[in-house]
Amino acid sequence: MRRRLAPVLASAAAAGVLVFATPASAAPADKPQVLSNWTQTSAASYTSWVSARGNQGAWSAYGFDWSTDYCTTSPDNPFGFPFQTACARHDFGYRNYKAAGSFSANKPRLDDMFYADLKRVCAQYTGAKKTSCDGTAWTYYQAVKAFGVSPEDAATAV
Repeated sequence: MRRRLAPVLASAAAAGVLVFATPASAAPADKPQVLSNWTQTSAASYTSWVSARGNQGAWSAYGFDWSTDYCTTSPDNPFGFPFQTACARHDFGYRNYKAAGSFSANKPRLDDMFYADLKRVCAQYTGAKKTSCDGTAWTYYQAVKAFGVSPEDAATAV
């Protein structure tokens, strides 16, 4: 058996097809990069995350936490402004960076990402409605900057 296996391994290695098994529970090595890409302030980051959220099964190997309580105890659609998706992405960032053990280092960017998402919602309006939306977005942003904690921290703070 030794004679037959050695040539097979040598030719597989030469062909670059030797694959190393990883535990089924191991997340792909690029998980931190994917998480970072989905939690930037840009419209492209937002669009990419929304697309992935709509196809969560394709990302199941990464073990992301997609759960959300949307805007927590604040209205999800204050004054009719649809902030729900921005709140869901903010929750995604908080939950997954907490799980990665790097929440504190990323919280300022996550809060800025949230504000950028809210401003994109407000950009759809004009006049007094836009001014009202912008003011509401600013209030939500200031609230998460001051009081935003990861879900686990919030549960232990009670």
